[in-house]
Amino acid sequence: MSQNPDKLHSSEERLSGLEDGQEENSDNPDQSVRKRIRQSAHRDDTPKSSPPRPVSIEELMETAKGVTNMALAHEIVVNGDFQIKPAELPEHSLEKKVRDIVHKAFWDCLEAQLKEDPPTYDHAIKLLGEIKENLLSFLLPGHTRLRNQITEVLDLDLIKQEAENGALDISKLVKFVIGMMGTLCAPARDEEIKKLNDIHEIVPLFRAIFSVLDLMKMDMANFAVSSIRPKLMQQSAEYERKKFQEFLEKQPNSLDLVTKWLQEAADDLAKLGHEMLPPHSNDGATGGASTLCFAAVQNQAYLKLLKWDHVNRPFPETVLMDQTRFLEIKLELEQLLLVGTVLLVTFSAAGPALVDVPGFAEKIKTIVKVLLTGTHLPSFNLKESLATIGEKVCAEVNSCLSQHGFTPFSAERETVLKGQIQAVANPDNTICRLIDSRIQKFLENYLASSHQKTLPAIPGGLGPIQRELEEVAAKGVLGT
Repeated sequence: MSQNPDKLHSSEERLSGLEDGQEENSDNPDQSVRKRIRQSAHRDDTPKSSPPRPVSIEELMETAKGVTNMALAHEIVVNGDFQIKPAELPEHSLEKKVRDIVHKAFWDCLEAQLKEDPPTYDHAIKLLGEIKENLLSFLLPGHTRLRNQITEVLDLDLIKQEAENGALDISKLVKFVIGMMGTLCAPARDEEIKKLNDIHEIVPLFRAIFSVLDLMKMDMANFAVSSIRPKLMQQSAEYERKKFQEFLEKQPNSLDLVTKWLQEAADDLAKLGHEMLPPHSNDGATGGASTLCFAAVQNQAYLKLLKWDHVNRPFPETVLMDQTRFLEIKLELEQLLLVGTVLLVTFSAAGPALVDVPGFAEKIKTIVKVLLTGTHLPSFNLKESLATIGEKVCAEVNSCLSQHGFTPFSAERETVLKGQIQAVANPDNTICRLIDSRIQKFLENYLASSHQKTLPAIPGGLGPIQRELEEVAAKGVLGT
């Protein structure tokens, strides 16, 4: 997955606030959890905190820069396919029109200078200077011979003297540049370098050279990203923890949403009976109740993010940089819930006759997934899609039953199966809720056993969607 760095600015922060809680009081985890999770036990729905103090423009700019750097580092760590790509302006945008006009004026000016008698090389020499800087930027410290070659051939003072005396051979210099680019470029750019040799007019050639140099810069930047990723992975948690600590010191209310999110997760655990919250009293109270395990609270908090209302509720600060990923996972799970429910209803209706038929489950799953594509779109009509799925599934079931010597469904059984499939549209559908609870249980077990190499056992009824569930669980954003 490629990313435009400009888009990274829209995602902001997070992840290490949770790790901060683990590292801060490692000698006494119970008190750490108690202090960090239960601070807002008596708070309203809206977190309260110290009133924000005035922030200077300098502090704001410094914070924005820190957030941008952290977001970029976080994206590199989490997204293994991260790549920097040049921004592409919309075709009819004002910015693109202005850029094209400015570029055309520049190249027209260069062409006019070169057509003068005698030619004027002021612009051309400036371009050669920029090309020289670009070529030198690609060199490593050990490339002494190449550095000397570039410096010697693209000696701007000498080039200016040659131009003044009418002895400048611009074609010879450009040929050297193309050869040096071929030496320094990645193998993937060999084709672009070959195309440069087929351009004989000097102005189009200059334009093409700068275009290829931009590609080489992207290659160099992406090579640097892949090189620093292992180091970033080792230090990202501590780096983000320090950044959030700096934000918290400047703005005491900057992590209110995280506090409320974690408190809700702790309360959910108490209601579920997994653990018991300490009595809601002052920090010095201990009582006889056991305190919540931080890891359990963290895992429950992550599960809450998979059902988050992204439209009406702000995302917690420390995971805001991963909001898009959590939204994607949420949409995937919503579709898997529908697919799993339809498959369970279908196999329950068909009985054991078709369970072991090779390829049948995958065929039905493919049909259901295709017809449920786009469930997140406002224009998607779930009831109509489920009605179509009911027709298709009944036809496939009857065809398979006939092929294997079983009695096809009667009209009455078809009607019942279609009705059960269409009932999946109801959020309170019993089977739908059962599948949802089992999906949540699987993800909970995965988070709890994330330190182990093997995945937890798949709950009953989820076998047909096991592969998809494991792919979702394996995404690095969960429990990072």
